[in-house]
Amino acid sequence: MYRLLRFILVVALLSPVVTSSVFANAEAHHGAPDKELTPEELRDENNAFVKHHTNDSHDFGIVSNEETGTHVGFPLPVILWDGSLHVFMSSAFEHGEKVVESKGNYYKLDTHDGKIYKTDEHGVVMTETTIDKKTKEETVHQLKPLDFSITKNVFVTIFMCILMFFLFKGIAKSYKTGLAPTGAAKFFEPIILFIRDEIAIPNIGEKAHKKYMVYLLTVFFFIWFLNLIGMTPLGINVTGNIAVTFVLAIFTFLITQFTGKKDYWMHIFWMPGVPVPMKIILIPIELIGLVVKPFALMIRLYANMLAGHIVLGALIAAVYFFDAYLAKTAFLGLTFFMNIIELLVAALQAYIFTMLTALYFGSAAAVHEEAH
Repeated sequence: MYRLLRFILVVALLSPVVTSSVFANAEAHHGAPDKELTPEELRDENNAFVKHHTNDSHDFGIVSNEETGTHVGFPLPVILWDGSLHVFMSSAFEHGEKVVESKGNYYKLDTHDGKIYKTDEHGVVMTETTIDKKTKEETVHQLKPLDFSITKNVFVTIFMCILMFFLFKGIAKSYKTGLAPTGAAKFFEPIILFIRDEIAIPNIGEKAHKKYMVYLLTVFFFIWFLNLIGMTPLGINVTGNIAVTFVLAIFTFLITQFTGKKDYWMHIFWMPGVPVPMKIILIPIELIGLVVKPFALMIRLYANMLAGHIVLGALIAAVYFFDAYLAKTAFLGLTFFMNIIELLVAALQAYIFTMLTALYFGSAAAVHEEAH
């Protein structure tokens, strides 16, 4: 398991070189233009290239060549609910070119937005018209089944959970043979002690920090590992998905509220030592703060990681779309530099999320003498 993690780190470090070689075939993927593109067409192709490698998808594609129709990767299971359960592999869509029939229903994958739509047997998307009771306006909706598919981001998330389980299980076992760490524990012990001594104890307290350590360690390594694997040229963007950061923020919010002590709630609804009129004014502000805190956690991680992927994708696209070798070399060097920066950002974002989470836990677990 330690070798696997080391492999991920090495791939992240070498990702500028690997990424450049993989996307050097972008000409084949997007179709090499026989005529000179207009600035608008060039911009659209750049945008499509970046979106393709940052959006989630129903298959795990590695390299594709649209001219020869070859795709290297593997399909993922599609799980739909449309009156009944429909399960099949995403390869049945043939990358959006084929309509799939399941139990008398027909479905099509839109390669632009990555969503699955209900169609007729000819691939025409079925629609439904609704009428607003007040304005009497008609709205046409495209029919989509409930999608519970194992997408690329879901697959990587499950893989990372399994990896972390066996990795840290092995680390825990290594301490049974003696006090000195062995194997992967040699690398991870300083990080675990750093989270305990520099994040948990200073922000939560010596007595209360232990019950939060499991979550703090989990969220730190989960985000860090996902950020690292997101730097590989596989189009993985889990932490750049707002649904993932939303769930992490909700976990932090729920743990904070359910473990909050009396003093925590007193400082929200009836602050000690504050005049009564001021208390009435501060109560709604404190309630808004309860929502703003997890919202800030969600947006900070999502925006930083998504922005990093978009910038790297744009730089890689520029390497291909510029004809001058000097420009290609300059953008390749800039891509390498940005990858090094992203290595720091990967760890920094995990640290910031864990630090802010510890601050929120500290406010919930704190006992204020002035409250008595």
